[in-house]
Amino acid sequence: MSNSVFQSVIVQLKEISDRTFGVIDAEGCVVSSTDMSVLGERWAGAAVKVGSANDSILAYEQKTFKAIVGNSNYFEYAVFCSGDDELARSFCQMAYIALNDAKCFYEEKHDRGTFVKNIIMDNILPGDIYIRAKELHFATDSPRAVFLIRQVGHGDVATVDVLSGLFPDKLQDFVLSINEMDIAVVKQISPNTTGEELEKLAQSMEDTLKNELRIKTVIGIGTVANRLRELADSYKEAQTAIDVGKVFDTEKSIINYENLGIGRLIYQLPTTLCEIFLSEVFKRNSIDSLDQETLFTINKFFENNLNVSETSRKLFVHRNTLVYRLEKIKKLTGLDLRQFDHAIVFKVALMVRKYLSSRETR
Repeated sequence: MSNSVFQSVIVQLKEISDRTFGVIDAEGCVVSSTDMSVLGERWAGAAVKVGSANDSILAYEQKTFKAIVGNSNYFEYAVFCSGDDELARSFCQMAYIALNDAKCFYEEKHDRGTFVKNIIMDNILPGDIYIRAKELHFATDSPRAVFLIRQVGHGDVATVDVLSGLFPDKLQDFVLSINEMDIAVVKQISPNTTGEELEKLAQSMEDTLKNELRIKTVIGIGTVANRLRELADSYKEAQTAIDVGKVFDTEKSIINYENLGIGRLIYQLPTTLCEIFLSEVFKRNSIDSLDQETLFTINKFFENNLNVSETSRKLFVHRNTLVYRLEKIKKLTGLDLRQFDHAIVFKVALMVRKYLSSRETR
């Protein structure tokens, strides 16, 4: 339990009375008070008295105390007010209500965050998810999006706080520190939220971290989880999105798992199968026999949807020059990129080659 939660309430109580308010823990240590001079003092006698008072209000050494009882039915904290008169009893009861509510809210928020983190990290049995959700009054069938924010270069401990500021609903949205570089954001969304809207939200996270902390990030987005048990799968998908994007979409900083396309399939293939595929496609010559200019031409041809005229215009070459280059590629590889089926095979082969190269550099 964070003592700052108590202190924020205690400071507000100071405005309604000139009495001294505060909180002691189970050992009698003053952990919060409107009188800063008593912070850290240990009132062992008061702790003993409160512990034997059975949750009732009691007066001790010109102060009035009331226990804040935890789940174990033994007091974890006690609120106090200076004075032992009826007014002190009333003030103490009022302070107890405010502080107990703050404690419950804090613990519910903390427990919910731990619960969600256990789900995405697969640290809770599927059958226990709904039991625990019921205990925490947690909606089980609300759609939720999972974002994985990976800091590039170096991590900053302030990242969690900055991201938390973007999501004010602390009981529905969760910013979870995974390790020193990764942060997961689990956000409840409306059923009709689109992929474009999720990417805009990711963009706002990226921009905020860049502007406030000067941190470069890569953000993976999993598919929407419509049930609690699906959060773990969505988190894994966000991880995959970052890993696959690192290979096939190196210029992108926001990668949606749903948009990975064939790259997702290639990434899951064993390298031996990929090598066999390349050897079968390029029987005449290895793909490595193509020089950089030829590969650049091929990529431009794909970018322009196999349109010869448009590609030649973008390359600033005559149409006949491009046709000559395509014929040269056909002669070297046996694949005519002007034919759709051949172009698909070549495109996949280029991606497989890129995937194998990424594995070699690991």
